Amino acid sequence: MAFKPAAIQGHDPRVPIPEEDLHPDHPALADGTEPNFETYLYYAKQQREKEAAESKSDDMERGFWAGLLWGKGGEKLVPTTNFADEKKGDTGGSVSEAEYRAASSALRTASWGSVFYLITTDILGPYTTPWAFSQVGYGPGVACFIAFALMAAYGGLLLWYLFMKLDSERHPLRSFGDLAYRIYGAWFRHVCNILQSLQLIFNVGLIILSNGQGLSQMSKFKLCFTVCNIVWMLAGMLLGQIRTLRKFGWVANFAIWLNVITLIITMGAVAHTPPNYAGANLPPGPVQTLAINNLPFESQLNGIMQMVFSYGGALMFIEFMAEMRRPMDFWKAMAVAQLFITIIYMFFGLFVYSYQGQFVLSIANQGISLYSLQTVTNATSLVAGLIAAALYGNIGVKVIYSNIFVELFRAPPLTVKSGKYLFAVSVVVYWALAYIISSAIPQFAILSALVAAVCIFQFTYTFPPFMLLGFMMQNTALSGDKPYDVNNPHSSRVDTWRDWSRWRRALSKHLLINFWNFILTLACLATAVLAAYSAIKSMVTQFNTYGSATSFGCQSPVQ
Repeated sequence: MAFKPAAIQGHDPRVPIPEEDLHPDHPALADGTEPNFETYLYYAKQQREKEAAESKSDDMERGFWAGLLWGKGGEKLVPTTNFADEKKGDTGGSVSEAEYRAASSALRTASWGSVFYLITTDILGPYTTPWAFSQVGYGPGVACFIAFALMAAYGGLLLWYLFMKLDSERHPLRSFGDLAYRIYGAWFRHVCNILQSLQLIFNVGLIILSNGQGLSQMSKFKLCFTVCNIVWMLAGMLLGQIRTLRKFGWVANFAIWLNVITLIITMGAVAHTPPNYAGANLPPGPVQTLAINNLPFESQLNGIMQMVFSYGGALMFIEFMAEMRRPMDFWKAMAVAQLFITIIYMFFGLFVYSYQGQFVLSIANQGISLYSLQTVTNATSLVAGLIAAALYGNIGVKVIYSNIFVELFRAPPLTVKSGKYLFAVSVVVYWALAYIISSAIPQFAILSALVAAVCIFQFTYTFPPFMLLGFMMQNTALSGDKPYDVNNPHSSRVDTWRDWSRWRRALSKHLLINFWNFILTLACLATAVLAAYSAIKSMVTQFNTYGSATSFGCQSPVQ
C-alpha cells in the first residue's frame, strides 16, 4: 500500500500539535491535540441521530409523502462560516460558503429539492456534447454517457456515505479537501486543493477562449483573436477586484437562464440552417452521422473526455451537503439530478449531431451558419460566460491564496491591509495566467479534454473510491481497540499504523469491496493518464497542422 491513513502522518497523537500547524477547519481538542478518526466518527454518529429525530418530527408535522417526494419544509440556511464578516465587507482569507453558493447559483435552502437545483445548474452547459458524439458516433457516445452517469452516481453515493460518517456540528465538513484530510491527512488535502486550483484557473481560461471565439465571430473576424481574448482578460481583472460575492446570487441565476436560452436557440437554428462549414474547416457537403466513428484513438478519447464535464459537479457535493438541513436526503437529489443531466445532455448532443454531423464545432452554438442567430447566441453566452468567469475567478484566486500562499508560504491574511493589496495583485496575475493559457492553446476541445483528464476526472471518479478504501480500512482497524472515551480520545488504540497488527485487522474484513475500490481507483488513474496523454498528443498534432490557429495569433480557431 502506498498510502497512509491520517493517523500515521509521522506524528504521535499524544503530543500536542503547534497551533500554526493546525488547519483552521480542524481545531485542537481540549487537551491541545488534533481530533483523530475515532473523534470524527463519535460526533458524526451523534449528529446523525439528532438529524434522524428531527426528521421524524418534521415528517409528522408536514406529512411524510410531501417530504419524501418534494423535500419541502427546508429552512433558510444557518451559514457554517462567519457571514458576519461578510456583512462588514470582510471575507477573510478563506473562501466562504456564501461565495461557493453564489458561484453555483445557490438558493439558500436546505431541502433536497434545492440541492437538486444546485447540482443541475452548477454544471449546466452541454455545449461540447454534440462534438463528443461526432468523435465517437451514436453507439459509443450513448454507451459512454450512460456508463459515466452510473459511475458518477456511484462516486456521489460514496461521498454522501463518507460525509454522513465523518461530519458533525462540532467538526463540520465544508469542502472536498476537508474530507480528504480526515481520511488520508494533510498531503491528500494539498493534492485536492492544488487540483481544484488548477481546475478553476483552466476553467477561467476556457471561458476566455470561448468568449474570444464568440467575439471574433461577432466582429466577422475583423478583430485580432488575441485582442478578443485580451478584452475578456481585462474585464476579468476589473470584476475580480470585488472581494465578496454575496450580492451576485441573482446574477448567477440570470446566467443560468441565458445558457438555457442559448441551448434552445441553437437547437432551433441547426434544424433549419446549414452547418458552419468554414468554422469546421471542411468543404461543404452532405451531413454524415455514424453509428460508430472510427477516428484515431486520441480523437475518440478527447471526445469522451467532454462527457466528463457533464458529471463534473462532484467537487461541490460536500459543500452542498454541508448546507442541507437533512443531509441524509442528499442521495435523492443526486440521483434525480444525474438522471436529469444524462437525459438533457444526451438529447442536446444527439439533436445537434444529427443535424450537423461531421461539421459540429467544439462549442455547439458557434456552429450556426446564419450570422444573426449566431450573434444572438454568442451575445447571450458571452454575458453568461463573463458572469461565470467573475464568480469562479474570484473563488479561484481565494482558493489559491488561502490554501497555498497563506498556508504554505505564510502570506498575510486578507483581513489585513497588506493582504488586501496582495489579493488585488493576485487577481491581475490570475487573469493574466488564464489569458496565457487560452491564447497559448487556442484549441477549446483539446484543452477542455486535458482539464477533464487531469482535474475533473479525479474528483468525480478516482478520489471517491480511493477515500472509501482508506475509510473502510481505518474503521475496520478500530475493531481491536478499546472503547472510545470522549474524555480521553487518544487512549483507545492498542497499536499504531507502524505495527503490522493494525494493518492485519484493517485488511481482515470487507475484502471484496476493498478490492473493488482499489482496482477502480487504479483503473480511473490509468484512464486519466491515458486521456491526458491523448490530449497532449492531439494538441501537438493540431499545432503542426497547416491552417490551424497559432498561439497568440490573430486567426480565430473558428475562422
